[in-house]
Amino acid sequence: MTIKDWPSGEGPREKLLHQGAAQLSDAELLAVLLRNGLPGQSAVSLARTMIGHFGGLRALMSAKQSEMCVINGIGPVKYAQLQAAIEISKRISKENLQRGKILTDPDLTRDYLMRQLGDRAYEVFAILLLDSQHRVIQFVELFRGTIDSASVYPREVVSLVLEKKAAAVIVCHNYPSGVAEPSHADRRITERLKYALATIDVSLLDHMVIGDHEIVSFAERGWID
Repeated sequence: MTIKDWPSGEGPREKLLHQGAAQLSDAELLAVLLRNGLPGQSAVSLARTMIGHFGGLRALMSAKQSEMCVINGIGPVKYAQLQAAIEISKRISKENLQRGKILTDPDLTRDYLMRQLGDRAYEVFAILLLDSQHRVIQFVELFRGTIDSASVYPREVVSLVLEKKAAAVIVCHNYPSGVAEPSHADRRITERLKYALATIDVSLLDHMVIGDHEIVSFAERGWID
């Protein structure tokens, strides 16, 4: 059954047009992207099946094609549709935080970092490089894998900062588990980086830890003087 076959007023697409996208459930939003379900199964029902299979939207949207296509009714075309939607979202966020933009809005930074790293199935440690006016120079992913005090190398961070002539930085990393609460290792990493950057007169403005639906800011918790 396709969405267009739903009775008037009941389809998620019509609900979106009349009430706005924010009023749709996760399954309804996903159904709009899927466009149709299976014989005897609506697009919303298929969407619920997909969300249940992966345990949530985040895991679903970061799944590989081979993982997603094991679900009956999901093939390369639907997988491509979902990947296109994800990439459009990332590119819009990137435009909002493009090179030369002055970084004055914490919510804009959070949105950008969440879109860049929030759906990763593995840990990534990255750095947002800024000039002396806090204008964006570049966002760079530095390390992948288990992020702990042994896997983040301050000398590589310092080398990148010098190469890009940055005057301030925001570092960040994600937790694929979805829990954004910083660990003791995160605090040790932050102290090491803060000290290393201070030797070249560069400010560490924040360390942001990214989970499923939240980002924890070290600066907001008073952990960066």
